[in-house]
Amino acid sequence: MKGRAGGERGKTMRQLGLCDEEVASAEDFDRAEVIPLHEEAEEPRPARGMRRAGWLLVACGLALLPWLYVLATGLPATATAAHWPVAWVGLDALEALGLIATGLLATRGDRRHALAAAATATLLAVDAWFDTTTAAPGGDFATAVAMALGAELPLAALCGRLALRALSRHA
Repeated sequence: MKGRAGGERGKTMRQLGLCDEEVASAEDFDRAEVIPLHEEAEEPRPARGMRRAGWLLVACGLALLPWLYVLATGLPATATAAHWPVAWVGLDALEALGLIATGLLATRGDRRHALAAAATATLLAVDAWFDTTTAAPGGDFATAVAMALGAELPLAALCGRLALRALSRHA
């Protein structure tokens, strides 16, 4: 099978070479036929189950839009969280785990680093968002902005770049 494909490729390359020589020696270039080197392959259509899952996700996202209004108009301006430290420690622990997993997978050349990188980028961006929006005015807010701009968002950008680069390389 491998030899056959190579033979077909060689035949195609010879045909292209002959075509190039014919075009170069032709007196009238208007009549020369242009042969593309390769045809653009059409993207395969996703399976029916994948399309259904996609439409279900779109419907769920649209259903959340009215809920955003309910939240925006119904939530109190301040709230007390009973497990505040657990929430923040948990989020930062997930970020650390994501950074370690992404780094280890990337150093091994494992393509799954794209998944870890995408998840980690999301966690870092969410952390930056919640740090800055829940910080008290003054020093706490300045610290949150400094952390977001100096660490969380640059790391999120790096992880996002790794994920996108891996996707474009294997597409």
